[in-house]
Amino acid sequence: MPNILVAGKIHQAGIDILNSAPGFTVQLVHDVSVESYAPFMAEADALLIRTQPLTAKEIVAAKNLRVVSRHGVGYDSVDVAALTERNIPLTIVGNVNSLSVAEHTLSMLLALAKRLCYFDNSIREGEWNRRNSFSAVEVAGRTLFILGFGRIGREVARLAKSFRMKVIAYDPFLPDNAFEESGVARITAINDGLQLADAITIHLPLSGEKPLIGAEELALMKRHAILINTARGGIVDEEALATALQNDALGGAGLDVLQQEPPALHTALLAQRDKLILSPHSAGLTEEAAMRMSVSAATNIVDYFTGQLDTDLVVNKQVLALNDLMSKLP
Repeated sequence: MPNILVAGKIHQAGIDILNSAPGFTVQLVHDVSVESYAPFMAEADALLIRTQPLTAKEIVAAKNLRVVSRHGVGYDSVDVAALTERNIPLTIVGNVNSLSVAEHTLSMLLALAKRLCYFDNSIREGEWNRRNSFSAVEVAGRTLFILGFGRIGREVARLAKSFRMKVIAYDPFLPDNAFEESGVARITAINDGLQLADAITIHLPLSGEKPLIGAEELALMKRHAILINTARGGIVDEEALATALQNDALGGAGLDVLQQEPPALHTALLAQRDKLILSPHSAGLTEEAAMRMSVSAATNIVDYFTGQLDTDLVVNKQVLALNDLMSKLP
C-alpha cells in the first residue's frame, strides 16, 4: 500500500485524487519547510512537494521512496542527481500555470508603467499634486524583451501584443520558426535585447553561479526600462538592482521571486518603494492554476503506481530508460 507524503498545502482537488485512489494512504504536512516534512520521509513511498528544498539528506533518509512529484514546473530546489542515483523519477506538472504567470507579469508591467503604487501612496500621504509629475507612461509602441520563450514567454508575448507592444525574445534552445509563428523578433545575444528594450521580463530557469542580470547588465538598460522577474530568485542580482533603483538608473522593477524566500525585512532592496513591486512567489497561485497544479501533481503519482505516467513530465528520463531495461531482464 503506497504511502503518499504531501509536503506543503495544496488545492483540495489534488488531495481528493490521492484519497480516492484505491490502496493509497496520504500523509499531509501543510507547512512549507524541510523541517516539517523531513520526519515523515522514512515512511514515504511517494513525495508530492512544493517549493521547499529536497536535498540528498532527505532522499537518503527515504528508504522506501519511489517517485517525487513537484507541485510546479521548476525543480532547482531538488537534488535531481541524488534522485537519479536511486532510480527515482522526478515529475513536474507541465503547462498548468502559464496563463496565471503571464497575467501576473503583465499586471506588474502595467502597474509600474502607470505608477499605480506610487500614486496610491501619494493619496494616502496627502500628496495629491504628485499627479502633475506626468511620470506614468503608455506601453503601446514600446519594446518588450522576453528572456525565455517557452510556454510562459509565448503567453506573455500574446498578451503584450494585445497592448500593441513590440515584442522581441531570446531563447537559445528553440528553432527560428518558434519565434516566427508568434510574430516575435528573435534576439541571439542577451545584451543586444537589454539595450533595445523598454521593458524586460525573465522566464528562464536559474543556472550558473552568478546572476544572469547583474550590475553590468542593468547598466546596459535604458534609464526608463522596467524589469520583471517571475521566474526564479537569484537570476537578478538584488543588491545591484537596489542600487540601480536608488540611483534612478531604472524605471522600475517587479519581482515575484527573491533569492531568499521569505526575505529579510531590512535590506536595501526592500527599502525601495516608489519603483519596486513585490509579490510572494504567487504569480502561479491563482485559484485556477492552484487547482490544475494540484491535480497534475497528484495524478503523476497515481499514474506512476498504475504504470500510466506521462514520460514527457519526467525530468530525469534516464531513470525511466533504466527501469524499463531492468524490467525486461530475465
